[in-house]
Amino acid sequence: MSFAVLSQQLRRRAQRTEKSIWYTLASIGLILLVGSAYTLSTDGTLSFLMPNYLLQQMKIASFLGIAATGMMLVILLGHIDLSLPWVLATSAMLATAVGGWVALPYGLCIGAFVGLLNGLGVAYLRVPSMIFTLGMNTVLKGLMVVFTGGFAPRSEAPEWMEVLAVGTMLGIPNSLFVWTAIGIAVVFILTKTPFGRYVYAVGNQEQAVFLSGVRTPWIIVGAFVLCGICAAVTGMLLAGFSHKAYQAMGDDYLMPAIAAVVIGGTNILGGRGTYMGTVLGTITIVLLSSMLSVMQMPEAGRQIIYGAVIIGMLLVYGRQEEH
Repeated sequence: MSFAVLSQQLRRRAQRTEKSIWYTLASIGLILLVGSAYTLSTDGTLSFLMPNYLLQQMKIASFLGIAATGMMLVILLGHIDLSLPWVLATSAMLATAVGGWVALPYGLCIGAFVGLLNGLGVAYLRVPSMIFTLGMNTVLKGLMVVFTGGFAPRSEAPEWMEVLAVGTMLGIPNSLFVWTAIGIAVVFILTKTPFGRYVYAVGNQEQAVFLSGVRTPWIIVGAFVLCGICAAVTGMLLAGFSHKAYQAMGDDYLMPAIAAVVIGGTNILGGRGTYMGTVLGTITIVLLSSMLSVMQMPEAGRQIIYGAVIIGMLLVYGRQEEH
């Protein structure tokens, strides 16, 4: 298969992806209607449609959205990064331990380094990404237990982390600006650079792209590095939101991040997806979680729903590939 033919296939698949965006928008509207109807019947107010409530949900969505951004880049390749929870926690814990403004590059370097190791393991050692990143997640968990002695870290988040996480500018949460900046950068990378085009191409036919002269291993490494950086940013924002970093702070973000990506129309088998879909998928997950909380759905029930969504989307995409 030539690279030109592969590019034509990518354009046709992009047209199908647009439908998933409309489906996601419809899901968001349905969640808002159901949530509003439920709250109206319990307390007599349409709390799900209040501007303050929606702005608060967007603030929460920014944390998940940044994590989902990195996850999307890896999923577009047809891989997955299960080390996200402890990359997030490790970056936050070590960054807060350093403190000050130096914590920012320190945390980013940790995320990038772990992403580099993941990418090298997947691209050059050819270990399945699910196995390698799961192993890396366990290694990081063990290292942090040794680092903290099994106790909660005593270091508090630097002031700048708290400002970015809980501060506002013109009434808009600062974390939302961070998410927007990262989103713009990723959209530019995916649409305006050769690296972005190769990410989609590798997710469809890695062998064909390799035979065309592209160094596909470095495309894989680059995507995992960016995923690690996004996880580190999420961790530092969460540390600022909680005023400190703590163990297992990223455990609640793995399944929602994957679910947000696939709900937004990104093919979990790789090669197709848009960042707008990931944004809408993130908002869907956050609003759904909020509605389930109002309905007093236990955490186990939420995890079941996230897992069911991922399995369902995988079945849908599998059928599409057959046709």
